[in-house]
Amino acid sequence: MNIGRIAALTAPCIVLVAVVSTGVADPAPVRLLALSGSAIDSERLDYDGLPRIEGTHAIVSPAVIHSSGEEFEKLDLGNLRFQLHNYLVRHAGRFWCVWSQGPPIEDEPTQEVCYAASEDGLIWSKPQSVTGAPEAPYAFIARGLWVRDGELLTLAAHFKGKGAFGVDKQLTLWAYAWDEQRGQWRFKQKVYDNAINNFPPQQLPSGDWILTRRDARFNVSVLIGGRKSLSDWRSFAVVGRRDVPGFSPDEPILWTLPDETLLALYRDNGGSRRLFHSTSTDGGRTWTAPVITNFPNATSKLFSLQTSRGYRVLVSNANPSVGRRELHLSISEDGRTFTRMSLLAIPSPPSVKGLSQIWHKFRSGVSTLQYPHAIEHGEQLLVAFSRNKKQIELLRIPLNELDILLED
Repeated sequence: MNIGRIAALTAPCIVLVAVVSTGVADPAPVRLLALSGSAIDSERLDYDGLPRIEGTHAIVSPAVIHSSGEEFEKLDLGNLRFQLHNYLVRHAGRFWCVWSQGPPIEDEPTQEVCYAASEDGLIWSKPQSVTGAPEAPYAFIARGLWVRDGELLTLAAHFKGKGAFGVDKQLTLWAYAWDEQRGQWRFKQKVYDNAINNFPPQQLPSGDWILTRRDARFNVSVLIGGRKSLSDWRSFAVVGRRDVPGFSPDEPILWTLPDETLLALYRDNGGSRRLFHSTSTDGGRTWTAPVITNFPNATSKLFSLQTSRGYRVLVSNANPSVGRRELHLSISEDGRTFTRMSLLAIPSPPSVKGLSQIWHKFRSGVSTLQYPHAIEHGEQLLVAFSRNKKQIELLRIPLNELDILLED
């Protein structure tokens, strides 16, 4: 386990790359990204010149062949079990991770939610099921770990058919609770109908909980409540799927600024390769229409966390030209504008027994790295992610390494 130092602490150079038209009539994108030495137009970033952050690498759940009973002539990624939607939490002296696991194709019937635990965040227990594998045509998607009133909960979206979005999905958000005495998860209750959240609830200054919600048609809202019971929620509309021309909202995140303004960011499936942005000044009841920002995104999920050092980090696939083959970490000191960006130097993982013939597809720079989630503990930032949607991994980064970015 080798904790490296940050290399190449030089300001990014400026190179011109193509800008993709979004069809949105907004000539001045919100300036969410403002790196030293670069133009306002973030499409001019030199990603090769970004600082690199190294850390301690660990495997949470290794790649495994899908035991469907089918025979195949040549082993390929399509023969491995699907593993994605990973989430972390620290509870009762242990690290916990949950994720979706199932047939090789994403969000197919019988997909379940699995978990593992760890004392140090580096050595993980053997994966086990939270939900159990549902009978076809039903499936689960992992939706986060939530400590509520001292109880550890796993949220899971339950749906019918292939994928959670569309017609007749019977989409429902469920909660499972950890039973320490029995050492297993048990179904607790339904949380909300026609809902799939993106990350677990966050607590507002009012004491209410808030979480982002998409319905089966990709319309975005927030649920606010959760104090009286797990079913105590009010839904407030944020943006409909077709409300903003050229913008297709997906996987929103939000956080509270010091003045209690809520700031939301959205993945855009409309082809912009940028993040979209909106705000709420009344605790999430009403929202401004999402507008395009200058922050690049390779059409993938992102996550943000306020650290104990006072700055906020954003982990995302920030280089559209390479898709999801790189993960980046950006830093904001005010929660509104990110002034530093770095590349997470994630190494190639050790080969899994029996998969050596396809392991070249797991190499750094070749494999995809996606759906990050992060927590802070013990002066360390732990970032979990999925490689090739087939293996759950983690990078542990000392916060001191991030401090150096701000000193530059």
